[in-house]
Amino acid sequence: MKILFVVNNYFCKGNGLDESARRTVQALRDAGQEVRVLSGPNLEDLNGPHPDFEMENFHFPLMQPMLDSFGYNYADWHGPKIEEAVRWADVVHLEETFFLHHAAMNWAKKLGKPITGTYHVHPENIIFNLFGRRVGFLTCQILYRYWCRVFYDNYQYLQCPTENVRQRLLRHRVKAHCFTLSNGVIPDKCIRPLTPPEDYLDESRPLDLIYIGRTAIEKDQPTLYQAIRLSKYAKRIRLHIAGRGPKLEEYTRMAEKLYEDGVLNYKPVVGFYNRDELRELAAKADLAVHCAFVEVEGMSITEAMQQAVVPVIATARYSGTSTYALDERSVFPEGDAKTLAARIDYWFDHPQKRWAMGFRYAESMKKYEIAKCAQALIEMFQKAIDAKKHETHPLPHPLSASAQRPAVKTNRRIA
Repeated sequence: MKILFVVNNYFCKGNGLDESARRTVQALRDAGQEVRVLSGPNLEDLNGPHPDFEMENFHFPLMQPMLDSFGYNYADWHGPKIEEAVRWADVVHLEETFFLHHAAMNWAKKLGKPITGTYHVHPENIIFNLFGRRVGFLTCQILYRYWCRVFYDNYQYLQCPTENVRQRLLRHRVKAHCFTLSNGVIPDKCIRPLTPPEDYLDESRPLDLIYIGRTAIEKDQPTLYQAIRLSKYAKRIRLHIAGRGPKLEEYTRMAEKLYEDGVLNYKPVVGFYNRDELRELAAKADLAVHCAFVEVEGMSITEAMQQAVVPVIATARYSGTSTYALDERSVFPEGDAKTLAARIDYWFDHPQKRWAMGFRYAESMKKYEIAKCAQALIEMFQKAIDAKKHETHPLPHPLSASAQRPAVKTNRRIA
């Protein structure tokens, strides 16, 4: 099977979407599939690997500094390479809904090639960072409807990394067959020791609390900072913020103010880490907090959980990350610093429960291993090819029984 992945910037580092694309492509290749990539150039390493079908990089006037802060770039969407790539493929898989993808989709329709995709980004991820949370609501609705009608309605299948995403699509009556399937995590050996260190119950030792995620509006690190001010363990907390983004300077200053105000006894550590460093950080952490109120899946917290760290995750209308919480002790309502502080205090109050629960979380991640997800994608690609070949409507995905339920009419406001 010849599978074409269409991605704006396949080699971009520090961007969860591109990282996920690279992992998925590798997993598909490991499973014996022939996969090629249509993408912009490798700007991270000019002497490194290149896409199979390479487009020029497109520089956006005015917006480029913000895109750079996200570690994100757009590919150009003109030229013969797109047609060449689509003609080669048995199936065209779109990772985003932007200019390059629109051009590839149009060629796929002209050439009668099946189209599939993965839902990676909510419109709020883009609009809130451009215009702020309050003024962007209507714009998000308009953009979402555009994506649904122009892109998703033309797909045979659409992978939804969480059920939260699938339900939102169903409310919009998307014509593509939407099914829930995680992007998958790379199996990672848990390096946390099975028994706690000797000083684990020492009430004078620092408690390492980590937040892994881009420093952006929707990740909502300020709610964590507010919760720390309310926590009875604030003096013992050693805060680690791992990530970069457009709010890096502002959020770093807010974290440092906790130390300057005497809330924390340990100066917060803010930085960007590679995969090995994040593994070490998570394996030593006492707690991992994730406050994002807009999130498709939140792979950073799943990778941390592989290292047997207990998470505390925000529940929100447009976030599916809380899917991974095993019980109510690991969730809190978005933006609710008081409840988050209570969750933090509970887990620090119960160190032995926390240690045991951490290994339950590590075990829970095994069902999301990327090889299993890649196999489900292969089945999806084959069904899309078969459906296109026979010009039939796509059949329900065999691994998603819930996807067989018809969309339910609702009077709820659609957003």
